[in-house]
Amino acid sequence: MDSIREHIKDKKRIVIKIGSSSLRHKETGDFDLIKMETLVRELSDIRGKGKDVILVSSGAIAAGRKAVRIDEGDPPVSVKQACAAIGQARLMMVYEKLFSEYGQTAAQVLLTKDTIKTDLNRFNAHNTFAELLKLGVIPVVNENDTVSTYEIEFGDNDTLSAIVAAVTGADLLILLSDIDGLYTDDPRKNKDAEFLSVVEKLTPEIMSMGKHSTGSDVGTGGMDTKLSAAKIATASGADMIIANSKDVHIIHRIMDGRDEGTLFLANKDENFFIGDYLE
Repeated sequence: MDSIREHIKDKKRIVIKIGSSSLRHKETGDFDLIKMETLVRELSDIRGKGKDVILVSSGAIAAGRKAVRIDEGDPPVSVKQACAAIGQARLMMVYEKLFSEYGQTAAQVLLTKDTIKTDLNRFNAHNTFAELLKLGVIPVVNENDTVSTYEIEFGDNDTLSAIVAAVTGADLLILLSDIDGLYTDDPRKNKDAEFLSVVEKLTPEIMSMGKHSTGSDVGTGGMDTKLSAAKIATASGADMIIANSKDVHIIHRIMDGRDEGTLFLANKDENFFIGDYLE
């Protein structure tokens, strides 16, 4: 076990983000129910240890598009909003059923950037999360794509999950993605790219390793958004880990302190203000 990761076992409030491409079968676009069931079981087990768990889950628009048979492409915003309304209900129906099988209660929380930018709304969001966690509930968070437009959207759930971690005072954020962690370059294009197990500080050199690309045609966040999320999370006082969602069992290995993914160590900024990270 990596000694620098032993403290992960003591984390009390964990935010876990999983993307659209990790929840769907690539061949059909349908929900990958086995992976979703494994995810829910992992989260329920963490909750069973007395820890607080928050899930940030993409997938509403993709589920809605599948339901009404809209082909891949870039439809108008109004169509995406309609698909989100359809898909969010389907997504939560699956989560609610799976969580209930493990004796857990899930709650839906939908946010927009305006919720966080406005002091009163942010305060209310904080109180809602606090009460849900006090009740032992597992919040399932997504952007409110049904009403979001370009001006008020987060745009990706990497950023959203980091903001949720900051608002809730989480001490660990796990981003489950389609890559093992942070490399010095895109390993799909450069075979000499080196893997970084631990990042102690987000230097300009580290930040420059972000790429505006992603291996998925349904996800919205590349490595650049993950590094931006790391900036928010670590400044708020949380460690962050980027890990591969191919095997969702990786969650309990991370929580056991094993050397999985890239660990970004918290570097709390005493002057941290979440509004400074929202355009």
